[in-house]
Amino acid sequence: MNFFEIQNIAFQVLGYPISYVELIGTLFGLVSVYFASKANILTWGTGIVNEVFLFILFFQVQLYADMFLQIYFFVVTLYGWYKWNVKTSENKISETSFRNKIFLAVTILIGTLISGFLFTNIHLYLPAYFKIQAAYPFIDSFVMVSSIVATILLAKKKIENWYLWVAVDLVCVVLYFKKGVYFLSLEYFIFLGLASYGLYHWRKHLGND
Repeated sequence: MNFFEIQNIAFQVLGYPISYVELIGTLFGLVSVYFASKANILTWGTGIVNEVFLFILFFQVQLYADMFLQIYFFVVTLYGWYKWNVKTSENKISETSFRNKIFLAVTILIGTLISGFLFTNIHLYLPAYFKIQAAYPFIDSFVMVSSIVATILLAKKKIENWYLWVAVDLVCVVLYFKKGVYFLSLEYFIFLGLASYGLYHWRKHLGND
């Protein structure tokens, strides 16, 4: 059996089989978010491992928006890694303007609607690659679009990234549970706590890095 198949089980917890792909992606995701909450640059290196394994996982459970999201995460991870390495006066924890908050909210709404429509029909557009219809395409698209915006804000050290991660984590806890990816759902419950801590920790250091 292929190591990357979700049927390749590492162990079981309370009767739930955890694949190697889900296990590795989950563990490195936890480590990455922990480092992010501490504003530690190691968040980017550990994030790359998380992105590779979740890309493989999401394809196999038909969460295609989340799958494509990992490609974006990989690119922004490289950007964030570089940007956090450069010590300048602009590389401090800061807050976006009210006008930018409105712009970001509208962007997330429009992006979710467009993406949701596309992923609803992706099995019709590309039947050779996506043989099964996407699961929860609009909810999945909200996760994707909000995560895109949150990752950009994280790379720029904007505190609003944590508000978005809290919203994303809440949705993902329910979404992944309904898809039967219980270990990943539990991970996002932990992410919710880490995001709340990250918001608290960054608030204390706002503008003082």
